[in-house]
Amino acid sequence: ELQLLSKEELIDKIKQLEAHNTQLKSIVQKNLKSREETTNDKRAKKHRPFDFSKCFKRHILLRFYYLGWDYQGFAAQEDSIETIEHHIFAALKKVCLIESRETSNYNRCGRTDKGVSAFHQVISLDVRSKFPLEEQLHDASLATELDYCSMLNRVLPDEIRCLAWMPMVNAAYSARFDCRSRTYRYFFPRGDLNIAAMEDAARYLLGAHDFRNLCKMDVGNGVISFMRSIDEICIRPSQVDSGGKDSYDMLYLQLRGKAFLWHQVRCIMAVLLLVGQGKEAPDVVKDLLDVEKNPCKPQYSMASDVPLNLYECEFNDKSTESNDDARVESTGESELSSWIYKEDDLRRTISDLQSLWTKQSVKTTMIREMLATLHGVLEDRFGTERPITEQAVTLTQGVRSREYCPLLQRQRCESLENRIEHYAKKRRIEVSVKSNDSNAANRADGSDEPAGC
Repeated sequence: ELQLLSKEELIDKIKQLEAHNTQLKSIVQKNLKSREETTNDKRAKKHRPFDFSKCFKRHILLRFYYLGWDYQGFAAQEDSIETIEHHIFAALKKVCLIESRETSNYNRCGRTDKGVSAFHQVISLDVRSKFPLEEQLHDASLATELDYCSMLNRVLPDEIRCLAWMPMVNAAYSARFDCRSRTYRYFFPRGDLNIAAMEDAARYLLGAHDFRNLCKMDVGNGVISFMRSIDEICIRPSQVDSGGKDSYDMLYLQLRGKAFLWHQVRCIMAVLLLVGQGKEAPDVVKDLLDVEKNPCKPQYSMASDVPLNLYECEFNDKSTESNDDARVESTGESELSSWIYKEDDLRRTISDLQSLWTKQSVKTTMIREMLATLHGVLEDRFGTERPITEQAVTLTQGVRSREYCPLLQRQRCESLENRIEHYAKKRRIEVSVKSNDSNAANRADGSDEPAGC
């Protein structure tokens, strides 16, 4: 029968068969998918939900580190699941330590934004416990309590790890409101920077100042006061270059204070880098802090987010909140105990971090070897003795102009008063001392977004 068909008829026949075959494949795939969904639904029905009503609860602090370079910040967002907070809560629910975020009495110490890391991020919340309230602080109970860190680390991404936990007497103790100081470190290479000049500039920042020219003004969220206090600021060495080239030495800027404004650390670092490069005098910081003389912020790009790290948090011995009948009666002693670590958990965490270090260090070493070879070629072929030491330049975001314009001669951003008036007209803020103080506490972070005024 097929032999009687012409060439054209055979081609049409093949096309029809191929179309029919594609149709059948599509039907089979739909059936398989439907069957898989049905199976999953049956499994879900068989899996009984965890009954939290039969569990004891305890209020604790959890300490995390995370490498935030590939995440969209700490705080959960509606349009992204790539946030640290999303993964932490997904892990908490997966191991049945909490029922939901809304019922967990949750607070966070700081809110770092896109690209920023932390070595000492702390959250407070109520979690499942093996023991009733009256037994939770006994030594035997603490020693045999659920291994919170190990449980979470089994389901967290590699870049996020729970390091320790701390039991709390007071259920109102808050990682946010009871944090008395936050320390940030910003890591950078020495390059050709004048570190002494940067240190001179940094001294102007000590104490209480109006930092409106050294942050991004968040007036739209009700922040209208930019008075903050920096209790410590210094530049310290972190790592000496193994090849003996001091331009490759790593240092860090350390800042300690109770609360920080939006982009405050990155703006401060951007100005200090300009001072270190000799483009600005150290007293430019003094001029920027003088808001009567300079009420409008000059336009400049922030320093990169990658080197910023929430490095340490210190907490009040007692909660700033008052006790109520539901809480344990105060004994007059400190509500803070010590962080609880477990050797096995700590060893696994160190091993995980070493693995990440190995991967990054191998890449760094390869690049360093390439640089050493190219520097040798440059010296042999062209006889130049002037080294290239521009490592720190890349930490400043934005396009570099050929001719540098001093900060105080640049175009200025809109004044604080104009911004307040703009948002007040839109009824987005109500200017009052009460709202101002509240929002000042809310923005106690080193959060981080794209450059701008």
